[in-house]
Amino acid sequence: RAQVVIGVRRCGKSTLCEMFLKQKGIDFAYVNFDDDRMEDMKASDLDHLLEALYMTYGEFKYLFLDEIQNIEGWPLFVNRLLRQKMHLFITGSNSKMFSGELSTLLSGRYVEFHIFPLSYGEYASIHQLPVGRESYLTYMADGGYPELVHFQSSDVKRNYISGLKDTVLLKDIIRRYTIRDVRLLEDLFAYLVNNSSNLLSVTNITNFIKSKGRKTSYDTVSLYLGYIEEVYLAHRALRYNIKGKEILSGSCKYYMNDLSFKNYLYAGFGYGAGYLLENLVYLELLRHGYDVYVGSIKDKEVDFVAIKNDRTIYVQATYMLVDEQTIEREYAPLECIADNYEKVVVSLDDLQLPSRKGITHVRAWELSQML
Repeated sequence: RAQVVIGVRRCGKSTLCEMFLKQKGIDFAYVNFDDDRMEDMKASDLDHLLEALYMTYGEFKYLFLDEIQNIEGWPLFVNRLLRQKMHLFITGSNSKMFSGELSTLLSGRYVEFHIFPLSYGEYASIHQLPVGRESYLTYMADGGYPELVHFQSSDVKRNYISGLKDTVLLKDIIRRYTIRDVRLLEDLFAYLVNNSSNLLSVTNITNFIKSKGRKTSYDTVSLYLGYIEEVYLAHRALRYNIKGKEILSGSCKYYMNDLSFKNYLYAGFGYGAGYLLENLVYLELLRHGYDVYVGSIKDKEVDFVAIKNDRTIYVQATYMLVDEQTIEREYAPLECIADNYEKVVVSLDDLQLPSRKGITHVRAWELSQML
């Protein structure tokens, strides 16, 4: 089988694979297809590459193919290696290429792992911070990309995140899909960062772009938004009718794959900490393998409907439950739900509130424990 590790660039995919192989004492051959010397390589060159690897490493049974989606036609090569009983570790930064081509050619012969930037728990552990509200706020104001750990200066972090954004847009979208309107792509990314956690639609985004005197179309905006999703810069949460148990068309929400883009590149576009928390709660649900939707019931919005196998959790995320009016506002949508699935309100309050009408209060830094 192939072990397929997917996720946004620089989230730690390669490091994780190398650590696993070395801890197991496994000798392996390695190819980084992101190397500029591989830029013009085609699928027809892969057999010659394999011969070069045998000359370099000798006989090997484990092969690590890093960012292989850069080579068009790679699944056929991988399929042949698997038939030859080669053990493969594969990383990639494009969801569509891996889900589509792999599921067709390699059906039943690969296991997929989705890697994200650091969770709060990982962040606190690496920085040796005590678990609690203060360190959670630090995490919220920083970001989860592993290499940020090595930087102290905000300017250095900003340069790093800016470079990461440019690399992903250039290598994984602009070059791959021959993007004509590069400025539109960058503006759409900035728009998603600054409107994360808000209900959006392709129509209102298109109208907003046009209102600025720009020429574009619904189809182009829809296509570019899809590309941004494919490379894991952002995730789209569809709306879900809780009573009718069906997906609603039209508007949706986008959540960023990490808050560092907001914190270091677009900090001037301010919105409340509640929206940042909502984004982090969404990511934590994804990390634990849930399919996550934006809930709708009786004209009220439930932040998240999280579904995994036979478990469903309704989740509200709010910065602080400061008074009875706020508590009523946040708990009311959950109280409208008639079924007996779990109902949770997540906040940054130091004190944990007692259960209310079957609804549990969870402090944000303890969310992972209940998932």
